[in-house]
Amino acid sequence: MPAAIGFSTWVAAGEREDRLIRVHSEQFDGTVELSLDALAGPPRKHWSDFIRGVAAVLQSSGYRLHGANLLIQGQVPVGAGLSSSASLEVATALALLSASHFECPPLDLAKMCQRAEHEYVGTRCGIMDQFVAVFGLSGHALLLDCRSLNYEALPISADIRLLICNSMVRHELAAGEYNHRRADCETGVRILRERLPNIAALRDVSLDDLEENRNALSDVVHRRCRHVISENQRVLAAADSLKSGDLGQFGRLMYESHRSLRDDYEVSCRELDLLVEIASNCEGVYGTRMTGGGFGGCTIALVRADMVENVQSTITDAYKKRTGIIPDVYACMAAQGAGMWPERA
Repeated sequence: MPAAIGFSTWVAAGEREDRLIRVHSEQFDGTVELSLDALAGPPRKHWSDFIRGVAAVLQSSGYRLHGANLLIQGQVPVGAGLSSSASLEVATALALLSASHFECPPLDLAKMCQRAEHEYVGTRCGIMDQFVAVFGLSGHALLLDCRSLNYEALPISADIRLLICNSMVRHELAAGEYNHRRADCETGVRILRERLPNIAALRDVSLDDLEENRNALSDVVHRRCRHVISENQRVLAAADSLKSGDLGQFGRLMYESHRSLRDDYEVSCRELDLLVEIASNCEGVYGTRMTGGGFGGCTIALVRADMVENVQSTITDAYKKRTGIIPDVYACMAAQGAGMWPERA
């Protein structure tokens, strides 16, 4: 259940007469030149992999690109679990398409950006981040079915804020652990399918099914699967809570989600747990949980708008006292997804 937030990645594009992409990133204070005729290759562990990957996938999908000068200015904190990579991919794709006088169906855009991250960055991400970067709707979260790619817009009350708390830490574990978690879940599906032949993914498995076949799974794989199955149930319950305006229930589901991410999926860390603990004791907070890939990065809290400043100062002071670190704490509302400015005539 993602929502776009009010941080943007801007990519300014100018056409070139040759087959080069010359890209400058203000955030990384670096400039790279890429030939549109020599984009192949494995991940290079450099920010330009995102641009190279998007350009390569666009071209392999039938969009013969023109050369372009790109200037990137990013507001989304890098490494904070706020989908800066998806933001960069989608903005880059729109800029390259515009500079080459192409239009692309929105769903195809999201799929190609996901593929770029798989093949050129090396992260086997799902499609949620790219999808919400494209389809995000102001004032709404999206209930996304990642199998059918159908979605439903869920209203978020205007007197609610999304409070993003950046722990300001990023543990080295984060880089490869996402792929490990996905591999654990795929192992679980493979073993469970031997006993439940009609399943294709963990979304097809109930908690009762999982417990009945627990002995076939290692403890780690069992807990990874339990998190995913229970999280799917929490997402559906949270959607009902938003529809009915029951923010108390929505908040309780956020706390349950964090406990599951901490204990079963094991992607939290001391700093994230501390931010959740501090926020949970603040008046006006309905619920909070870690967000993103974990091992550092951010938490998100659902907070009454009239209490935001008090909650911000309490979290900042308490976190600094316990860790010596001053966190970045942002109050956001659900925002619109990617677009062009000015619109090409």
